[in-house]
Amino acid sequence: MGKQGYHHGNLRQALVDAALSLIEEKGPTGFTLSEAAKQAGVTPAAVYRHFEGRDDLIAEAALQGYGIFADLMDHAWNRGQPSALAAFEATGRAYLAFARRFPGHYVAMFESGISINRTPDLAHAARRASDVLERAAAALSEHIPVHKRPPAAMFSAHIWALSHGVVELYARGGPGRTSPFPPEDLLEAGIGVYLRGLGLIPPDA
Repeated sequence: MGKQGYHHGNLRQALVDAALSLIEEKGPTGFTLSEAAKQAGVTPAAVYRHFEGRDDLIAEAALQGYGIFADLMDHAWNRGQPSALAAFEATGRAYLAFARRFPGHYVAMFESGISINRTPDLAHAARRASDVLERAAAALSEHIPVHKRPPAAMFSAHIWALSHGVVELYARGGPGRTSPFPPEDLLEAGIGVYLRGLGLIPPDA
């Protein structure tokens, strides 16, 4: 029977792992529940013991992805301490690292069309991930005079958008799309321009 997840009482995770593999290969809408079941080594009917449909399965993959993502971001932030600047820059690099290391999770989270509000657990996991970056932005913002300080949520949203854009355009190997610079350099330079604009990095640094 193919994979051993079912016999070991871990059919649910075997199906998630199968979905992640298929997402990487075919995209979030390019596979069926029957294909996921076949790859997990069970009958299609067995899938419905754990998931109502394909979207439910993808949502579980996204939930797990947000948990991994938040852990990586949190680790990057803590590793960069006590320098708030170094810690903040580390979270940006962690974003790229996550997209490369966990492409199936990344697609399930950001490209599947699954709303983060689909379930309370998914919403909580997504918020935990964004909270790490927002906390990093808030710590770095303490070096900016209050009257010039952007809201931490806006600050972190800008960096998240910048990181996401670099990932989408250059870090995931899209067909026909190349960059003359490594994605890490693009992101570091972009964050540098943003932080200089806020006065957090000297103009000549």
